[in-house]
Amino acid sequence: MDAVIICVPTPLDEHCQPDMSYMTSTAESVAPRLREGPLIVLESTTYPGTTEEVLVPILERLNQSGLTAARQEFGTDSRFYIAFSPEREDPGNNTVARRDIPKLIGGLNQSAAEAAALYGSIFNRTVSVSTPAVAETTKLLANIYRCVNIALVNEPKLLCLRMGMDISEVNEAASWKPFGFQAFYLGPGLGGHCIPIDPFYLSWKAKRFDFDTRFIELVDKVNAAMPYHVATVVASAMNSHKKVVNTSGIPILGVAYEKDIDDLRELPALTIIELLRQQGAIVSYHDPYFPRAGRGRHYQLEMGCASLDQLGEYDAVVIVTDHSDYDFARIVNESQLVTDTRNATRGVQSLKIVRC
Repeated sequence: MDAVIICVPTPLDEHCQPDMSYMTSTAESVAPRLREGPLIVLESTTYPGTTEEVLVPILERLNQSGLTAARQEFGTDSRFYIAFSPEREDPGNNTVARRDIPKLIGGLNQSAAEAAALYGSIFNRTVSVSTPAVAETTKLLANIYRCVNIALVNEPKLLCLRMGMDISEVNEAASWKPFGFQAFYLGPGLGGHCIPIDPFYLSWKAKRFDFDTRFIELVDKVNAAMPYHVATVVASAMNSHKKVVNTSGIPILGVAYEKDIDDLRELPALTIIELLRQQGAIVSYHDPYFPRAGRGRHYQLEMGCASLDQLGEYDAVVIVTDHSDYDFARIVNESQLVTDTRNATRGVQSLKIVRC
């Protein structure tokens, strides 16, 4: 092997601690097979220092050729090159070609040039930083930025609901400003492997330096509360229509964390399902991307995709993901009551719609 790129899950355990087992077991299987001068790149999102503090020692200890990491620009040939290069994806975005996304690289000395040569054959631009730790932190910062700004919209959203305003209209109007504002759009909570997870990598690392990441922890509380808000709105809406959650049939439309993608990780939809079930609801789901769902970090649900043919037989419908496949006007027309968490029904006027 001339180059090995490690792209494995780096989840959190039940205590929100980084689980490095996939990465370490992969490194342990790769190390004995390394020969003279290979390049090893870690792409898995992780906490600052992982590449040098965890990956490098495994590769040095277990390789059978006496190789060491290329820590100096010049030196012995008995070495391997090591770098961190975070994957950068925007699921569902088909407007930017993957090759046009600049590829960030943080390597040990000459390792950065080796990695740039590899990725330069694929990407139109590579950007090198001084160390793997800088590259690791850059990925976290980018995703924490999104996490913080989503929370920044979610909290005013709750206030606007109390004041009788539409936060979507406020958000759209603010986005017309050509500087100093970037619109982040509303939903029932955070999902996917990156945005809900990455802040914990940095806050975990920060504790080793006696640093309290209070802002990150506050943001997590705001975003984690959104599925609970949705469940409360569903119950309130049903009550106003002289219905009760207990024993009511409620389908969840869309369980993916984002429209038109097939990712089930860290889904707010599964939390909403669990909360409604706890109140006695008979919950089903429909999603064109998932014939079955689902498992979350704290629970496991075994459900099959329901049909949309008899929406009028359900007591209430909850729109969680605004997939392009859905005809929302038809959904509203055929349903008794609709709770919309994505503003997917904008433009549809009906007293049956409750937006949250």
